[in-house]
Amino acid sequence: MATFTVEGDQFVYNREPVRILSGAMHYFRIVPEYWRDRLLKLRACGFNTVETYVPWNLHEPKEGQFNFSGMADIEQFIRIAGEIGLFVIVRPSPYICAEWEFGGLPAWLLREERMRLRCFHKPYLDKVDAYYDELLPRLLPLQCSNGGPIIAMQVENEYGSYGNDKRYLSYLREGLLQRGVDVLLFTSDGYTDSNLQGGALLPDVLATVNFGSRPEEAFGKLKEYQPNKPLVCMEYWNGWFDHWGKAHHTRPAEDAAEVLDQMLQLGASVNFYMFHGGTNFGFYNGANCLGKYESTVTSYDYDVLLSESGDMTEKYFAVRDVLARYTDIPELELPQSTPKKHYGDVHLTEQTGLFESLARLAEPVESVYTQTMEELGQDYGFILYSTRIPGPVSQTKLAIQDIRDRALVFLDGVYQGVIERNTHDIRPDVQDNDILLDIPSEGATLDILVENQGRINYGYGLKDPKGITEGVRLGLQFLYDWTIYPLPLDRLTELEFYPVQQKESSVAPTPTFHRGKFYVEEIGDTFLKLEGWTKGVAYVNGFNLGRYWEQGPQQTLYVPGPLLRQGENELIIFELHGTDAAVATLQDFAELG
Repeated sequence: MATFTVEGDQFVYNREPVRILSGAMHYFRIVPEYWRDRLLKLRACGFNTVETYVPWNLHEPKEGQFNFSGMADIEQFIRIAGEIGLFVIVRPSPYICAEWEFGGLPAWLLREERMRLRCFHKPYLDKVDAYYDELLPRLLPLQCSNGGPIIAMQVENEYGSYGNDKRYLSYLREGLLQRGVDVLLFTSDGYTDSNLQGGALLPDVLATVNFGSRPEEAFGKLKEYQPNKPLVCMEYWNGWFDHWGKAHHTRPAEDAAEVLDQMLQLGASVNFYMFHGGTNFGFYNGANCLGKYESTVTSYDYDVLLSESGDMTEKYFAVRDVLARYTDIPELELPQSTPKKHYGDVHLTEQTGLFESLARLAEPVESVYTQTMEELGQDYGFILYSTRIPGPVSQTKLAIQDIRDRALVFLDGVYQGVIERNTHDIRPDVQDNDILLDIPSEGATLDILVENQGRINYGYGLKDPKGITEGVRLGLQFLYDWTIYPLPLDRLTELEFYPVQQKESSVAPTPTFHRGKFYVEEIGDTFLKLEGWTKGVAYVNGFNLGRYWEQGPQQTLYVPGPLLRQGENELIIFELHGTDAAVATLQDFAELG
């Protein structure tokens, strides 16, 4: 048993002053086989603590159904950290941001139209309570007061940038205490007045601040609200995340190390956000929308100390040199980088079309009006809306009200174009970048395939239902009588593939599943290069690696070695727009930017 307390402007662990030198690492973005490797590299860099968020949507994917196995085995992750000699900071607040889908909130919250998030709204709090009743008993034995490595837990995350409901914050705090949490509690916010006023729970809960530069300014503001307490940067942004279609973010190692040195000179404790970012596997990437919707890429490399594939970077050694001036670096042999393998080209020799596979992938729903994913109990992936339009109709604008987030439109199976959230104007008299339809006298079938590109994870647009939220119009007229196919793409084993047929070049491609086999003698990490492909999702041995998109900046998908097996392996690519050559490459290096 141990104690971790605040005494004046110091942290004290078992009656000895201690400074928290922490790095963020998310167990849910790393395959479990690599947890120990990444944590050892954290310890070898000079850190004494690891910090992790806890994503509600991973642990309760369906209401009342809980998951704490595999990549969701938070208890095992914490135990490994303790074995290595690390303290652990856990951030189990219902909302985590983290550039993670819906900020970690489960999509099923949006089934209730009048649901209010992150405030004192009883239907919301009832669901938080049910989750905490399952989660927190798993963490209590791992608290330092019970002999474990957990020294602190977070009440809510950057709440001041969202709201100011102190009754809500107090309810969360009381919920932690009543369930037996007895380690230090804290909040974390930006260092503006409004953020600290809205997000802190002073004087009962320690306030911490988040920033990437100008530590004297940030800590000066924190002292105005919380004098004579430890200075903590709970998120030191030494790197940054990427959105599709924008340049890859980088930050010079010497700059990141210099700001760290400034913080340590001030006597502060610090948590690097991130130390090791990992990967947004599957459909778990988030998105931002502060005026414009922007989806986060699959890689969460973050340009930090340890790369997406676990390699020590220039920033790692620059930070280690700084830490060595303030703490004793443990005498640990630096773990070797995991081997990277070039397996060469993979020819995807089989395929099957989405439309011909619908019966294998989805249970259709008949509905007078369009319904969102959440209304149909679907969390992630795609959703297809199909209806029959009578004719004749000439050159009339198709308007989707509202599209979340990107739609491919087909008329009698023929591709008509893309409608995207940022550029689609639903006004009938505006026809820039829009689709005009001609419906013959005998009528036509309209199919709209919508991709959920990630729910918003930060800010006022957090409530972000997916699919078609209101309806579809042709001109001024709403279209009714829909057949809807939820497509989470979790039933790929039921697909029936056929040998690739040579297609006429004049035929517009339709969304297609491609399958190929490749053989592995020696297992290692590799990177899937999809040159010549347009946009879609890739699976290795049934594991969803995440999204790819030719517009970058991400050019490869990380394939951790534990996903492979000696001998035959399977690659499935769901391509939305088509490719000239159904060939992918497994290479031994990543490409970002």
